[in-house]
Amino acid sequence: MAVEEEGLRVFQSVKIKIGEAKNIPPYPGPNRMRDCYCTVNLDQEEVFRTKIVEKSLCPFYGEDFYCEIPRSFRHLSFYIFDRDVFRRDSSIGKVAVKKEDLQKYHGKDTWFQLQPVSADSEVQGKVHLELRLSEVITDSGVINHKLATRVLECQGLPIVNGQCDPYAAVSLLGPSRSEAKKTKVKRKTNNPQFDEVFYFEVTRPLSSTKRQFDVEEEDVDKLALRVDLWNASNLKFGDEFLGGVRVPLRVLGQFGVHDAWYYLQPRENAGKSVKVEELGSLRLNIVYTEDHVFPSEHYTPLRDLLLDSANPVSASTANILGEVCREKQEAAIPLVRLFLHYGKIVPFISAIAHAEVNRTQDPNTIFRGNSLTSKCIDETMKLAGMHYLQVTLKPIIDEICTEHKPCEIDPVKLKESENLDTNRENLRHYVDRIFNVITTSGVRCPTVMCDIFFSLRESAATRFQDEDQDVRYTAVSSFIFLRFFAPAILSPNLFQLRPHHPDAATSRTLTLISKTIQTLGSLATSKSANFKETYMAGFYDYFNEQKYADAVKNFLDLISTSGKWDQKSIETPIMLKEGSVKVTIKRVDGKGSKGTKGRFMIKRAQGRNRFGMKNFKKRWFRLTNHEFTYHKTKGEGALCSIPIENILAVERLEEESFKMKNMFQVIQPERALYIQANNCVEARDWIDILTKVSQCNRKRLSTYHPSAYLNGHWLCCKLSADTAPGCTPCTGGLPANIQLDVDGDRETERIYSLYSTYMTKLIKMEEACGSKSVYDGPEQEEYSSFVIDDPQETYKTLKLIVSAVQTLEQQHTKYKRDKFKKTKIGSQEHPIGDKSFQCYIRQQSESSTYSI
Repeated sequence: MAVEEEGLRVFQSVKIKIGEAKNIPPYPGPNRMRDCYCTVNLDQEEVFRTKIVEKSLCPFYGEDFYCEIPRSFRHLSFYIFDRDVFRRDSSIGKVAVKKEDLQKYHGKDTWFQLQPVSADSEVQGKVHLELRLSEVITDSGVINHKLATRVLECQGLPIVNGQCDPYAAVSLLGPSRSEAKKTKVKRKTNNPQFDEVFYFEVTRPLSSTKRQFDVEEEDVDKLALRVDLWNASNLKFGDEFLGGVRVPLRVLGQFGVHDAWYYLQPRENAGKSVKVEELGSLRLNIVYTEDHVFPSEHYTPLRDLLLDSANPVSASTANILGEVCREKQEAAIPLVRLFLHYGKIVPFISAIAHAEVNRTQDPNTIFRGNSLTSKCIDETMKLAGMHYLQVTLKPIIDEICTEHKPCEIDPVKLKESENLDTNRENLRHYVDRIFNVITTSGVRCPTVMCDIFFSLRESAATRFQDEDQDVRYTAVSSFIFLRFFAPAILSPNLFQLRPHHPDAATSRTLTLISKTIQTLGSLATSKSANFKETYMAGFYDYFNEQKYADAVKNFLDLISTSGKWDQKSIETPIMLKEGSVKVTIKRVDGKGSKGTKGRFMIKRAQGRNRFGMKNFKKRWFRLTNHEFTYHKTKGEGALCSIPIENILAVERLEEESFKMKNMFQVIQPERALYIQANNCVEARDWIDILTKVSQCNRKRLSTYHPSAYLNGHWLCCKLSADTAPGCTPCTGGLPANIQLDVDGDRETERIYSLYSTYMTKLIKMEEACGSKSVYDGPEQEEYSSFVIDDPQETYKTLKLIVSAVQTLEQQHTKYKRDKFKKTKIGSQEHPIGDKSFQCYIRQQSESSTYSI
């Protein structure tokens, strides 16, 4: 989700690798070991949780997490928890990285010291204050001054233990001041509207030359207003601190008025009494990306250059990007997404693959390097083939991870309680089943992958047919087996087949299966020789039969002979997503649904029409390619089943409908299902996957109501007719063959950023083209890192790239300067205390000074 900023969209995303923790303090008991897991939080909102690593003080997680960040945030935080089966899990320590510091650690493995977790330091949200100094004439004619403090509202307060009932405490700080005044408590909201005024008597100095007011016998420099936000709690521990601000009264100036938003801050000295070195450390790799995307017309010159990259490919804009980037993967990701978005991925990959095949001398090394071609095909398979992987591998991978059958066949690693023959049989059974589901899945291979494989086969066969009869197979198998199925089996969590990294024993089983499947698919002449381990060579003898090679060739023929196979309907339901969320059903007339599908509902009594928290029940949801169901608990029968063809739209639900965050609606022909996810990232995931599976429904809606129908009217458009058509256009569907919503302008912006980052290499490549084309001599050593087949055409393309990049650079600079001029510190968008914006202000000030 993008944040709009005056015609420019801002996208935020983060990719995190959670490595390991070290030196966690031991449990204070005879066991001393802990069962730890790690969470990822946007401020205090949990968006991801690792598996639990049992009985360890140095737990290894090895888990990856990626998400689009749909809102503003101040900290990216990581918490280490110790599981306790008898009471609430206890927090051991945390790592909190400020948003403005994320670039310091970009793409680097970094050890972070765990910091103490303190309720007084866990702060998020902002408050809007208005201060005004006014004169008051008493009955005796004496002029007094009063400070009026107006607490208007707060936004984004944390939800503590599932609830937020905030109030504000206001006090004037000074040597002789101690009184504190409180607002009313606002129930069940983290965006409270207070709009309350409090008065404090003060005295203005007699001297008109002084611009500040003073208080009798008080030090002006120490006089300040303190506003603290609290969560009213019914627990015996008392109210919980949510954050506060300290406003020096000198901000009033000569006019005696101050109106501003403030970021809430933690208490001073919160949590500093704990020794940091006693809590251990956590290894993280964080890649935070922020894309500032202009309207589409700004990218036309660069985008047109990129989309024309198939002719000629050796001197193309895309090929040049692959040459200048430090890693081919950097270039491949945005290129593939851009070409997929515009439906030109097949001709582009066919062109770069054909050029690479023509440069390859040995058929045994075809597509074995980390070239731009290999990386682009890898990325295309990840995007277009994700659903194909789910359908093909997920059921058997789930079974392997659940059954925990011993499959170790290395005699050295065999446990005393295990039998080698039994383990071999278990492993052979799994390999056979996975081999069969792969080699019988050809008709479900996505069309775009088939088209690419057809092109690879043709190029390889034309180039090496006389030298290697099987090259038409190995060119395809090197991708579909070696770089698609085998990695997915080895690390199912990285391909969304499992939520977490498997345990050590299961991971070993998957490693053995992956190695065997990879060898079966390679069609090598001497299979046993592929294994360095004797036990693996012996195990492979089970599969040294012609039927396995024939099955592989039939499968490869099917996915590469014609690129126009239709997707076949899948009879067996495949589970796509499941989880526990809160739900209520509502008909479009605003009444709670009745009958068998709504029996579990609790209706609000006393004739109230407005739904409240009592109407929302926690339910276990399951989504398959056939239906969307919810259950009272995991494993029980379905309370409600919605066929996929009955899902007419899936959209967000505005928070004001039920005063609840992270809500969305699944709209059916006669009713809407209102669902609250556990966090903003999970809500986005559910909306995305439900939209994808239902996007081909013929009766999908074009408009919807973003709010609920309550108290006789739609809250969004105020229309009273419950059958009124939607007032807001539905969000666009996704390409049926691609399991991802691609924004072409965003990908072009990312490619521009790469060109801008590697501008010195572009200039050096221009020099290399000049050297080779003018002097036509041997390739100079300083230019040997570039592959340039056509220097003259490449030189022309480089000139066009540099021109397009410089134009975009000027537009970005102008936007930043204009924004800098218009920005008001203390506004709702840029509250006082916004450290990331203060860094931006400093950078702009420095750049403005430098340009002058």
